[in-house]
Amino acid sequence: MYNFSGIIMLTMCSLIWGTAFIAQSVGAEYLEPLTFNCARSFFAALFLLPCFLIFDKLAGKPLSLWGTKDKATRQKLLRGGVICGVALAIASLFQQIGMAHTTVGKAGFITSLYIVIVPILGMLFFKNKVNILQWLSVVIATVGMYFICINEAFTINKGDMFILTCAFCFTIHILCIESVIQGLDGVRLSFIQLFVCALINGVLMFIFETPSWKNLTLAWEAVAYAGIMSSGVGYTLQIIGQKHVSSVIASMLMSLESVFAMLSGWLLLGQVLTTRELWGCALVFVAIILAQIPMPSKSSQ
Repeated sequence: MYNFSGIIMLTMCSLIWGTAFIAQSVGAEYLEPLTFNCARSFFAALFLLPCFLIFDKLAGKPLSLWGTKDKATRQKLLRGGVICGVALAIASLFQQIGMAHTTVGKAGFITSLYIVIVPILGMLFFKNKVNILQWLSVVIATVGMYFICINEAFTINKGDMFILTCAFCFTIHILCIESVIQGLDGVRLSFIQLFVCALINGVLMFIFETPSWKNLTLAWEAVAYAGIMSSGVGYTLQIIGQKHVSSVIASMLMSLESVFAMLSGWLLLGQVLTTRELWGCALVFVAIILAQIPMPSKSSQ
């Protein structure tokens, strides 16, 4: 069985990501992809900096940027943060570019394909074990995501290829977190990855885009919400949650963002849910529950 706290954190993470969709859409109306990603990552890092210092104070620890005097742990924290930050910067860039050239439904479904990619790449490169129930859950969840996200004829265009690339990059991000998180401070790791993400997007922003302070002020509420909640809180919950949950289960829990986005549209915006979408939600929830059922050990058979 899996640690319940990890499941709760990753579910909360997907809830935040799903409900933050409106903020991301509003921000995209005013800001180019690199500018938007730079601004939201900067807000997120700025939000997390006092957080881990406050946590240290509440725990009775001396104030410290690194949270440890051990040189090896510091190096591991920095290295892990840089690796995760680079993966996050690349994945979020491809997603933001692709969103401008495809429908929201197709983007949600193609991004959620990391449900399938995570166990495959995890087995190939990290020797992760995936049992038969988890593979069955992956198939059920993928069908459910298709029912939720795809309502139009499925054709492939340039935007879809960007989103598919983004799904592979988010897979790498998930696997990178799983490989580095054990023994590290999750909030500090999140701070470093977001700082690195902001730095990469910031450099590329000045090279390839024309950032406007006026547009940034017009979109500041959307940027602040996407930065603090979606990036700051969401990615931190992902990192801490993945301490306790395998990458396969984590990918399915985080794919709930599409379900929560649809449900929030129903509850907050009065959007009608079709029978097809309700069946999709049911399939995803069944898949997540099924994936957490422990397989009987060979010794007990």
